[in-house]
Amino acid sequence: MDPLEQLLAERACERLILDFVRRLDIGDPGSVAELFTEDGSWEWPSPGDGRRFDGREALREYFGSRPEDRLSRRVMSNVLVTVASPDTATATSYFTTYRVDGFHGGIVPPGAPVQVGHYEDTFRRSDGGSWLLASRALHLPFGGPTPQLSA
Repeated sequence: MDPLEQLLAERACERLILDFVRRLDIGDPGSVAELFTEDGSWEWPSPGDGRRFDGREALREYFGSRPEDRLSRRVMSNVLVTVASPDTATATSYFTTYRVDGFHGGIVPPGAPVQVGHYEDTFRRSDGGSWLLASRALHLPFGGPTPQLSA
């Protein structure tokens, strides 16, 4: 691959990683499905709870079911994209999630993150030339319950 093509592919995949968490945190969570291929998948494999969703409609329903009173911010780091071919790539990225339920405005006092983990992604270039997530697996070595704000 030409070095410029490789760099552009890496950047497109990095952008998907960041767009995913932006949509979950401050956008429309259900729209995360549009970042996946039609047959794309998201899973939380063992030792997680084994959740898996395949296809855009299942992904839209899953991510769109987020509680309306949830406030979250994810911090992404250590993003490493490896372009395998002109149409495929993989990535590993770390995430830290701050989250509360029962949010109705204002500023929430800082607390510890509820999750620290990493994603393992595969990407595929569409027929139209844009990059999309083909699969995303969540690995969560540090996690706890989502705090509920008091009324």
